[in-house]
Parts: sequence; C-alpha cells; structure tokens
Amino acid sequence: MENMKMAEDCYLSSPVGWLRISADPTGLTAITFIDEPPKTVPQVSLSHLKEAYRQLSEYFRGERLAFSLPLNPNGTDFQRSVWHSLTKIPFGTTASYKAVAASIGCPGGARAVGMANNKNPLPIVVPCHRVIGVTGSLVGYASGIAIKRRLLAIEGCELN
Repeated sequence: MENMKMAEDCYLSSPVGWLRISADPTGLTAITFIDEPPKTVPQVSLSHLKEAYRQLSEYFRGERLAFSLPLNPNGTDFQRSVWHSLTKIPFGTTASYKAVAASIGCPGGARAVGMANNKNPLPIVVPCHRVIGVTGSLVGYASGIAIKRRLLAIEGCELN
C-alpha cells in the first residue's frame, strides 16, 4: 500500500473560472468549478492528469475539438451510459435531453438523463453542457446557466 499512487489534483484558470482536475491512477475522476486554487499547489505525477491539463488548455484556446483521456467517473450504470453517450455529441453541436435518452434506449427518459447530467463529475470533458431542452432552450446545468452558455459560446454554438 505504501507504494500505491493516490488521487491527485491540479488546477487550471479558464475562461469559465478556476477548475480543479482530479485523477487517480486509473483516470480522471472529477472536474470541479472552484472559486480559487489553493495557496499551495501540489506536485502532479500522474501523466494522464498532466495530459488533461494540456488538453483542457488547448480546448479553451480553441485548439482542441475532442478529448482523448482515460476516464474513471464514479456513478451508476445508467449514469455511466448517459455520460458515455454525451462524449459522442460533437464539438459545436447540441442534443436534446430527449435525443440523448433515445440514444441510450430509454425513450421518455429525458428527466432521468437530466438527473444523470446533474451528477456528471467530469463537465467539459464529458460535455453535458451540450445537452439542451427539446425547444433549443438552455435548461439545467449544475454549475449554472451562465457557464453553460459560455462553454457553448466557446464552441461556437448558435443559441436561442
């Protein structure tokens, strides 16, 4: 156990505020919107955490359209199926909660998809911000509609 690597965090200043990026030896576990980074930033040794920092930085500079990172989010089988389907929504496009529900074989499960989105521990990389209401309205985002709107604007999405 002494030699076992533990979870690590790194911090990124982004156009939507500070992000804490967390990982364990298996993959990314969380991306959290925070008010400010800690005063002492720990040293990062996990290569996929360093890669996540690089890829997110590229995304915010408009240089990356998709992420290629090992993911290890904690969630139910249903949540994981929703989150996996979100990774298939291309950069700069949106899908409705209803369409996501249909894509995972759960027609009529738009509300359940919304709840899974709300619990998504890896926003941006697992792009729950790309899911909108069936009418094209910006509804629901755990970190607030303003951040959702900003992320969609970064991707050049046309909004209602």
